[in-house]
Amino acid sequence: MAEASRAPDKPQAPPLPAWVLTGVRRGDPEALAALFEACFDDIYGLAMHLMGHRSQAEDIVQEVFLRLHKAAGTLDPARDPRPWLRTVTANLCRDQWRSFGAKVARKSESVDQDQEKGPVLTNGTPGPDDVLAQQQSAELVQAALLKLPDKLREVVVLRDYQDLSHEEIAEIVGASPVAVRKRYSRALDALGQLLQDVMP
Repeated sequence: MAEASRAPDKPQAPPLPAWVLTGVRRGDPEALAALFEACFDDIYGLAMHLMGHRSQAEDIVQEVFLRLHKAAGTLDPARDPRPWLRTVTANLCRDQWRSFGAKVARKSESVDQDQEKGPVLTNGTPGPDDVLAQQQSAELVQAALLKLPDKLREVVVLRDYQDLSHEEIAEIVGASPVAVRKRYSRALDALGQLLQDVMP
């Protein structure tokens, strides 16, 4: 089951240039734009997988970068801000899960109602049938993820979609690495049960 939900190994993000980090600390708009560009896909992907709804994910990403802008003067230019941004994102998602409105929305909306999704065909491979099959599988996994309890979904997304270690996840969720490993194992078991009847 771990392989079914695990994203393909992604290359390690290159370190951010020093001028970006020092510029962000000074509030330089060009540096802030460069940081936004470097981190957006990662943060949006995390929010989208945790929330399952495009509009909620967009709202969270907007709030994450607003907080980054407000905290820019306190950032340490010697440290990569991406772990902090992931932690802020996960915390904001948790806040949404706790809110009554988000719980109602999650029950009433379906992942396949997201009209903006669609296969993106590239030049040559994969073919349309392959793209459609991959998209359908990804939607089934995402729908199953949204049925997991919030704490279990969170560790699966951070491990399999963000490719973080158990130690890095432990820092984000405020638990020990051992607890994260157990939670991840329980999450995969639950996800496997949810998917066994629906996966082709």
